[in-house]
Amino acid sequence: MTAAGIARLAGVGRAAVSNWRRRHADFPKPVGGTETSPAFALRDIEQWLRDQGKLAEVPLRERVWQQLVGHPAGAAGALRQAGAVLLLVRDRPAAWKQLRGASDDADLTGVLPAMLDSVLAARLGDDHPVRGLTRESLAPSAALVRATAELAALDGAAEAYAFLLGRHLDANPRQYTLTPPAPAALMAELAAQDGPLGSVLDPACGAGGLLTAAQERAAGQPDAPPLALHAQEADPDLAALTALRLALSVPGAQVRVRAADTLRADAFPELAADAVLVHPPFNERNWGHDELAYDPRWEYGFPARTESELAWVQHALARLRPGGTAVLLMPPAAASRRSGRRIRADLLRRGALRAVIALPAGAAPPNGIPLHLWVLRKPSGSAQPAPQLLVVDTAGPAAGGASGASGREKLDWAAVRATAVDAWQAFDRDGGVEELPGIRRSLAAIDLLGDDVDLAPARHLPPPAAAGGPAELARVRDRLTDTLARTTQLTPRTAPQDTAPQPGPARWPLTTVGELARSGALLLRAGGPGSALPGVPFAVLTDHDVIGALAPSGTLPEAAPSTPAEEPVLVQEGDVVVPVLGGGAIARVVDDTTAGAALGRNLTLLRPDPAALDPWFLAGFLRGTANNRQASSYASTATRLDVRRLQLPRLPLAEQRRYGKRFQDLAAFEEALRLAARLGEQLVQGLYDGFTDGSVAPD
Repeated sequence: MTAAGIARLAGVGRAAVSNWRRRHADFPKPVGGTETSPAFALRDIEQWLRDQGKLAEVPLRERVWQQLVGHPAGAAGALRQAGAVLLLVRDRPAAWKQLRGASDDADLTGVLPAMLDSVLAARLGDDHPVRGLTRESLAPSAALVRATAELAALDGAAEAYAFLLGRHLDANPRQYTLTPPAPAALMAELAAQDGPLGSVLDPACGAGGLLTAAQERAAGQPDAPPLALHAQEADPDLAALTALRLALSVPGAQVRVRAADTLRADAFPELAADAVLVHPPFNERNWGHDELAYDPRWEYGFPARTESELAWVQHALARLRPGGTAVLLMPPAAASRRSGRRIRADLLRRGALRAVIALPAGAAPPNGIPLHLWVLRKPSGSAQPAPQLLVVDTAGPAAGGASGASGREKLDWAAVRATAVDAWQAFDRDGGVEELPGIRRSLAAIDLLGDDVDLAPARHLPPPAAAGGPAELARVRDRLTDTLARTTQLTPRTAPQDTAPQPGPARWPLTTVGELARSGALLLRAGGPGSALPGVPFAVLTDHDVIGALAPSGTLPEAAPSTPAEEPVLVQEGDVVVPVLGGGAIARVVDDTTAGAALGRNLTLLRPDPAALDPWFLAGFLRGTANNRQASSYASTATRLDVRRLQLPRLPLAEQRRYGKRFQDLAAFEEALRLAARLGEQLVQGLYDGFTDGSVAPD
């Protein structure tokens, strides 16, 4: 187990584990790993924690997880075994009850393979990807088998597997590309608008998020037929884990999962599904272009080597029944690349492509770009080609996709979902949709068949009118005029040129933040990751918010059910917050509107004792350029501030308050300048937009 596992086991942070290793000579020695990430034996760590009084009993979930991580077959192989055991415990409880009575581990693991093969074949079919659970592979797993069954009795088989699989996916974020639950649910909802789903295919299923969303959608429809889930995944380990996930979480459904490359070796060539949901791999060059030139799936044209996504689009259409719906999560480039224009044109002509919906950046990985949803419907022989294409942009403030005024963009997923679903429902029902500038529009397919066949929604939506029109612009102008007048009033006085210089730092006795912290004159805390208890959200004050003088814009991740929530550092009125990266001279005094927020990463909090330090005096002297320069260190690409080395003079409290009042006035002047700049930019852009869209006359 790693240091992170030890921290979870003892319910502490990782820093505490590092301190134990330094301070206690009897702390267990590493048995593997690397120098920077050592691994320890679970048994040794457990005994040491008990001896130190830091652990009364290892939680069962944590014990099973550590057995998975330390298994000779690796975490994925052990998770495959644990999932199969959970399926046996749930589907054949009488057989397991008889089997668990075996006192000898060899007897248990000797009989287990045949029983697992039987229950897996019954649930997943004969050609399932969980095969290979032999007596030899299960020999080291007796303790894991018993503990897993015990966890099933405590939590339920499906819940136990969901916890173990979720922990495995979280521990290996770079290994797997997951579709987040919210866009997965939206894709399932769009696919099910035509009626309850009976059969669903995901030919690039990954960890099974899309099919899980389809199952949840079907569970909420009382008239839905029995569900049949089909999935294919090129990674054999992931295919096995997904098969077990679906088998355990969807007890009444038929589940068929196959491990193979879908484009090269389609496992379901005769399938005619009600819906296909896909989050395909993006920008693949080695997708089979050379060997698949004459494949019958390319009904709309042979995809170029650079157009792997259009190969997935045509595979999805080929596996639909006539009238069935496919929803694919696509990169935005697929809507406009010249190499794919002929296939896009044929999809439009024949009515297969019905909608392109732009999502906000951050909705799904890769999070830096705004992905698209393509909604397709397989044409039937009697149906006429659809004359219209729906384009929707859920990414802009007009659609609720982003909160444009509060710093970093944050998703309002309820608004994103409502924008997409409302547009698709109306379009699917009526064949067209009422136009909403900047949000949605239905276009005649023939109007899109130009040289580029560019289907990006933003290029076809009329811009929204300038915010509020002339009346709103007039209000912005009035606010700007008042703010400029206030900046004039707040402009700080300066000393006359002939005034003698005042005594400065050269004559003041100096101290440092570190010395003040040691003496108790202030409390120093570093911002950290933290985590929120379920249902207890916290706003997070980020370094971006401090630098831009903005309201707290971050959020804390919710702690996993099995992991103790790490208590965040909450700011109080009068605290001074300092960013430690970037090299700027910034210090912010927390007011009543920010108090209660959690302190984010790369921030340091200074909480002065009001009987010894004035917060505005403290913040003002911390902002001195020379002060920051002498307390900064330099890495290869960034400047880091050592807050403990920042200096300030030792002055009586009354003198501190005299300086603090001037620093507070400077902060008010600075905030007025910021507001004036924002209002000025808003007015200028609003006038540009108003003149160019005709909502404001030039005179």
